[in-house]
Amino acid sequence: MNDEKVRLPRDERRATLLAAALEVFTAAGYHSAAMDEIADHANVSKPVLYQHFPSKLDLYLAVLDIHCQSLVEAIEGAVASTKDNAGRVLATVNAYFDFINREGEAFRLLFESDMVVEPQVRERLNKMSYDCAHAFTSAITADTGMPAEEAMLLAVGLIGIAQTSARHWLARDGKIDRDVAVRLVASLQWRGISGFPRARN
Repeated sequence: MNDEKVRLPRDERRATLLAAALEVFTAAGYHSAAMDEIADHANVSKPVLYQHFPSKLDLYLAVLDIHCQSLVEAIEGAVASTKDNAGRVLATVNAYFDFINREGEAFRLLFESDMVVEPQVRERLNKMSYDCAHAFTSAITADTGMPAEEAMLLAVGLIGIAQTSARHWLARDGKIDRDVAVRLVASLQWRGISGFPRARN
């Protein structure tokens, strides 16, 4: 096969395998996806695939890790992009919709997978949601003077609204214009979070 004739660098080969796996997992679901099919999509032999990933679950978790980290970094970047709190809210919602536009298949893998009951998958998804919310927590604490746990609860709520709204928008095939959808969700969030009194310095 081609992989025997042209040896790619290990990192490049791994990226190719992960891209093929994402395509197959999102199209077929974890349980119906076959390692043979993933190998075919990546244009490698099955033994080469197993050299990189000992099992289908290992491969799935590797795909998940990449896209969890990508979303967390996008949210962290959005929160850090401005010191204006209304701007932070808008930037965060934008980040979710940008992630959908850029990585729609990955978004479905993260939030609509048939593997959410698998403990290792659930652990990763919970950590991803926590890390996204954590990016907002310090900003809320600094602005309101709230205890960290209370601020975290509000941050989880903000992230949950953004995630759920973005999922709905994706499922509806963008029947609402993207920018309109972002403004609507950001307005809902800001009307809520802006009602908390600011801390006195």
